[in-house]
Amino acid sequence: MRLYRDFETQEEIDAEYDLESVLDMNSYGEWMKESARSARRDLAHERQIHYGPTVDEFIDIFPSETPNSPVLVFIHGGWWRAMLSSDFHMVARGPVSLGMTVVMVNYSHCPKVSISEITRQNRAALAWTYHNISRFNGDPEAIFVSGHSAGGHQVGMLSVTDWVGAYGLPSDVIKGGIPISGLFDLRPFRYSWLQPKLLLTHETIARESPLFLVEQAPKLPPLLTTLGGDESAEFHRQSSDFSDQWRLFGGEATGLDQPGKDHISAIAGFEDPGSTLCCAIKDFTNRIQSKRASFD
Repeated sequence: MRLYRDFETQEEIDAEYDLESVLDMNSYGEWMKESARSARRDLAHERQIHYGPTVDEFIDIFPSETPNSPVLVFIHGGWWRAMLSSDFHMVARGPVSLGMTVVMVNYSHCPKVSISEITRQNRAALAWTYHNISRFNGDPEAIFVSGHSAGGHQVGMLSVTDWVGAYGLPSDVIKGGIPISGLFDLRPFRYSWLQPKLLLTHETIARESPLFLVEQAPKLPPLLTTLGGDESAEFHRQSSDFSDQWRLFGGEATGLDQPGKDHISAIAGFEDPGSTLCCAIKDFTNRIQSKRASFD
């Protein structure tokens, strides 16, 4: 009996998604810790600014030196059950060097809260950013959203949000989305090692899988999807299926492969403003802003 697609056992699904079985997470953890610490030493920033009422709902902001700069909101990964915004502060280095204000979102974890609550928190963080980012040299009319892994899932969820009906914000409050190694189809995780933490139901999967929500989205912002070339077939399938669905319903979705990169090193380019990743993000945001300016 198949559990999901061609997978018949949990072990087969875990082999595609359980990164600890294929990557040296201890070494990556040390790199992330030191790189995040170095970014905090070198870059001006403000930490733990609350956007919501609970202790986990805060953002860390690395402001641009120039007023009205484009804004990059970054949502960290950790399988919805681990990590903090501060663990990913190295992500701010390249974008700040390119003249962006960077907003790092922290949120609660499963099983303390559901994935639906994580989505609500990240939407609230985006709404807070729109209303307040001008105080940090950011332009509320030039907000881009990026995220890694579970954070890439959140990029998908924010990109299909009814911002007008639910928050009273412009329909195009997100000018572009940049999911990295994103997870847009939650179906396999109900049969994985993650299920005891995520407690997924059929209803949650339907409500929180961006892949299934594209058709009903009020607005489809342009997407730049990327992941490491060495990531598993399922990670590649997640991004390609989501991009195909985005295009099917009239959205723009550009892909960026990163040859030789794995699930963690796929975000290492954020540290270097001259990296392939940062250059692609710069080109993506500049193109969208230029197009916007031509219509103003």
